[in-house]
Amino acid sequence: MKKLHASLIALSALASVNAWAASDEIQVYTDEMNDPGQYGVELHLNYVPKGSKEVSHDGEIASNHRFQATPEFSYGITKSLEAGLYVPTAISSDGNFYATGLRPRLKYIHPQAEGSIFFWGLNTEFGYSSLKVTDTMWGMEIRPIVGVRTDQWLVSFNPILDIPLSKGGMHAAAFEPSLKVMRKINDELELGIEHYAGLGAMSNLQGWKNQEHTTYLAADFKIKGMEVNFGVGHGYQKAEDDWVIKSIVAFPFN
Repeated sequence: MKKLHASLIALSALASVNAWAASDEIQVYTDEMNDPGQYGVELHLNYVPKGSKEVSHDGEIASNHRFQATPEFSYGITKSLEAGLYVPTAISSDGNFYATGLRPRLKYIHPQAEGSIFFWGLNTEFGYSSLKVTDTMWGMEIRPIVGVRTDQWLVSFNPILDIPLSKGGMHAAAFEPSLKVMRKINDELELGIEHYAGLGAMSNLQGWKNQEHTTYLAADFKIKGMEVNFGVGHGYQKAEDDWVIKSIVAFPFN
């Protein structure tokens, strides 16, 4: 009985941690918003040069050498409210192309008092993801946004709840906080770090050894009218991917 009890505890611990590979959107949300009536187009890109060759279920694309490209379309509704739509795609290591989902979002940033350096808000997403990239097809994300922006520094924290709404995965909301710290170098360049963590189900948060962490050296810069976020990340602890290269390109639209 003792051996059986120990085995059940071990299985429970494993079930509470998702195999956390690079998602199609690797981003920390800040106070940036489209102006009312303004459209926006961003392209999220990431590639895993060294990741897991294993899969968690039949039909999944292994993360090793997986390339993901996700157009994001956005529209400013008011000064504090913005709508968006993600259209993720993926290319597997053997060159096959897949459409992997559709996710609308709604972002709110509270109006700031004049002279304030603090900001806060909330982003929510709901949508469908293919079993090629996830083990639960329907899901919802609740992403609080809190941060500080000064002339020289940007700090933004997103304590994210990832909530599965269909069979598969943990069947429980997962806590996946992310952090961005950037230092302004000049008007065209900011340098810093971005950190993404997977701490397991909210009902069974994991200790350090069973957590998933990826830290990126990141740069935000402008080139030919485009705003670019670029980062190289290293995964550790239980992170599925050892190395990830990611970028977000915001195209001038209006």
